[in-house]
Amino acid sequence: MAVTSNPFAGNLKVDLQRYDFSFSFKNKVARVIWFFAYWILFRPFNLSFFNSWRAFILRLFGAEIGKKSNIYASVKIWAPWNLKVGTFTTIGPKVDCYNQGRVVIGSHVIVSQKCYICASSHDYTISNFPLIVKPVSIEDQVWIAADAFIGPGVTVGEGAVVGARAAVFRKVLPWAIVGGNPACFIKNRIMRS
Repeated sequence: MAVTSNPFAGNLKVDLQRYDFSFSFKNKVARVIWFFAYWILFRPFNLSFFNSWRAFILRLFGAEIGKKSNIYASVKIWAPWNLKVGTFTTIGPKVDCYNQGRVVIGSHVIVSQKCYICASSHDYTISNFPLIVKPVSIEDQVWIAADAFIGPGVTVGEGAVVGARAAVFRKVLPWAIVGGNPACFIKNRIMRS
């Protein structure tokens, strides 16, 4: 049995047969405050001039944002305290980061417009359909192309490319190019100097 240490995460108890997840009162209050802060302090500041301001607001809510990273004002983030972003990373317009679980995005990454990153699902084998949270990891030098879906528990390896509109449900190997639904290996990414 494991219990999370993040006070914002709620009470997470996991065993091999059953998932039981409920969000704490503190988590619910934080999300209400974040909802208003998002619409008042984050979303309206959509010029590139405000990159550092948006990073500052996210940090106030517990996000770890690396230097020189750009998170567009139209990005939706469910829980900033579950987000870690490296340096020189861009999260593009209208990306939806549904991070009920932890989402870690490395350095020198591009998450293109309208992508959906989802760190939770439901256990459909149990009658009450309980929530399952599984962290998502996007390693350094990755490009997630437009409108791609990155599912719960997925790791996208260093230097990988996820093609436009791909749906990724399994680990992507480092320096691989994948595409389709479900995403399949296309070829290795070879860098030219």
